[in-house]
Amino acid sequence: MSTYSDASGIIAPLPKVRRATGFGAVAPAFAFVGIFFIVPVAILLLRSVLEPVPGLANYVQLIGSATYLKIFVNTFIVSGLVTVISLLIGFPVAWALAIMPGRLTSVIFAILLLSMWTNLLARTYAWMVLLQRTGLINKMLIGMGLIDKPLALVNNLTGVTIGMTYIMLPFIILPLYGVIRKIDPSILQAAALCGANRWQCLTRVLLPLATPGMAAGALMVFVMSLGYFVTPSLLGGTANMMLAELIAQFVQSLVNWGMGGAAALVLLVVTLSLYAVQLRFFGSQNPGGR
Repeated sequence: MSTYSDASGIIAPLPKVRRATGFGAVAPAFAFVGIFFIVPVAILLLRSVLEPVPGLANYVQLIGSATYLKIFVNTFIVSGLVTVISLLIGFPVAWALAIMPGRLTSVIFAILLLSMWTNLLARTYAWMVLLQRTGLINKMLIGMGLIDKPLALVNNLTGVTIGMTYIMLPFIILPLYGVIRKIDPSILQAAALCGANRWQCLTRVLLPLATPGMAAGALMVFVMSLGYFVTPSLLGGTANMMLAELIAQFVQSLVNWGMGGAAALVLLVVTLSLYAVQLRFFGSQNPGGR
């Protein structure tokens, strides 16, 4: 037992510090979630069913309009494409990082982190310069003889997909690298000793073990892509609007909080549903097979 000596020299035990237990231990966390998440979502829900008139008219209009449905389709198509392309590019990069020498891995990581820390608006404007008809990419393709005239790579969904894939790549490479790094190399060696070729080692051993990391990274990229605003706004234009742009237009231009709240809550429901599916199928798996 710890003791202390007061001014009179009397030695006495230190008073016990009571630690919060039960609900008191998690009350601050619940308060934080309630103030910064539940209350704003509840207010948004109320405005979506109360403005401009009480009822579900905002949701009926949002789902029943062909224009709004096209925006939803654009959003999911671009988000899906960005997720698939990011996986196809990110997995080989993560695997290469896992088997590279330490010094080279540090250099690649520094490049990835530098790209993430660079201002998003600056990166998007850089892609606008690269993808325009007189930009570097079109000039290189024409110079190599692959095309005869410049391609339309901006103000369409192609430009949005390219720009967002570049921005999202670090968010899928990092979780994949963490999972692949934990996989015991002896598992792959044992598969090779048992007669598996490289393709079988990849498809039957490495990919199944890396599935939790792939699922986590894909979910992160897909959900972030659903709510992205800056890159689709600059590279896509008004003819290829996505859901985040629609919400901003409802709130800022039309001052229609009811429709904006309805669109935001639809996006929130989709996000939570995807997260629930990810937890259902991959939440209990142990990455790396350990």
